[in-house]
Amino acid sequence: MSTIVWIIFAAAVMTFLTRVGGHLVLSRFERIHYRVEAGLNAVPAAVLTTLVAPPAFTNSWQEFAALLFSGLIATRFSMMPMFFSGAAFIILLRHFFPI
Repeated sequence: MSTIVWIIFAAAVMTFLTRVGGHLVLSRFERIHYRVEAGLNAVPAAVLTTLVAPPAFTNSWQEFAALLFSGLIATRFSMMPMFFSGAAFIILLRHFFPI
């Protein structure tokens, strides 16, 4: 096997162990404190922010415009329409205004 296959396999195993470990730790508690639950509910938004914000502020104006557009859509709609409309918006901007 090549090194890349071993890296992919190791990453998959570590991801699985992290998820199972978190589940095992939280399943030991009868009730979860409301602050812990609020923090866990905020994790997807935090991860999304770390993925979206750097390209929006370091690349071209199209990424920043798509971020603003997605933010506006998020004020009215749920997560999936926001993702799809944001993706469609950045695709259209990149198609009609290439750099």
